[in-house]
Order: sequence, then structure tokens, then C-alpha cells
Amino acid sequence: MALTRPTSLPETEIHDILRNDRRRRVLEHLRESVGSVTVRELSEAIAAHEAGESPAPRPLRESVYNSLHQTHLPKLDSEGVVEYDEHRKTVELQARARDVNVYMEVVTKYGVTWADYYRTLATLALALVVASDLGVPLVAAVPGLLWASVALAAIAGSTAYQLWTRRWTYLRPLLD
Repeated sequence: MALTRPTSLPETEIHDILRNDRRRRVLEHLRESVGSVTVRELSEAIAAHEAGESPAPRPLRESVYNSLHQTHLPKLDSEGVVEYDEHRKTVELQARARDVNVYMEVVTKYGVTWADYYRTLATLALALVVASDLGVPLVAAVPGLLWASVALAAIAGSTAYQLWTRRWTYLRPLLD
């Protein structure tokens, strides 16, 4: 029996959503924002990212705005990932965004998966504790308990960082 996280969005839909760079950028920008944002703000941020300069050239901003308004935001809205108010031109994350978020968080912004990061940290900590207990020069100068405590503090700090950077994803449902 496979252990999987129940999701209200089928995986095929999640992959379809994430297949497009602009939709991914929309979700990333909204995760870092509090409440709703305007389509103009989204289009400027995405265009600046694509152009590598801020502000992005006007034709690119207009192109991004049009593609968001006509294609990407209606799709995300129909899937229940965002709420797109076409009249007010505002966008806000919805509960189903958490389903998509799971697939976006696999890799850190540095290209390393969080699982690899934690596994490396734990392996390094174990090696340092064992080396300290075996009396390896330099490493043995620090007690094994201190090495373990530093590693646990690093794991706690990393977890806090992950939670902080995704705080609005977790807090938004509580505020609704």
C-alpha cells in the first residue's frame, strides 16, 4: 500500500498547471504576498523576472498582462487554485494552492532538494559525533553532545526558515 498525500486536485492537473513558467511565477508571487494582488502587479513582477531587469520593457509587461488575463489566471481560477476577480483585476490564492505547492517545494531555490539537504546535515552531524567520541584530532576538542546540539539547532533553524518562507500558504486558511 503506497503512502500518498490525499489531494483534491488530480496529479495530471497539477502537472498541467506547473508545466507553464508564468503560472508557476504567479503561484510563487502569491505565496510571498499577503492577501490579494493586482494583475498589473503580477504582470510587472513576472515580466521583470523574464527580462532580468526592472522595470521590464513595456511590450513584455503588456504581453505578460494579456496572457495572464486571458489564459493563465482563468485556468488557475477554474481549478480552484486562485480566485481571480476579472472585474477588479485581483488575484488571491485559494485552498487548492496547497496541493500544487507540494509539487513546487521539492527543490530549494539553490537547486538542492530539501530531503537531500536534511539527509546531508544529519549524516554530517552523525559523522562529527562519532569522530568526536573516537577521539579524532580537532573534532574531539568539541564534545559529541555539542556537535549533536548544533546539528539539531541547524535542523530547527532550517525548518523555521521553510515555514517562514511559506507562512502565508499555511496561515491563509486560518484567516478565511
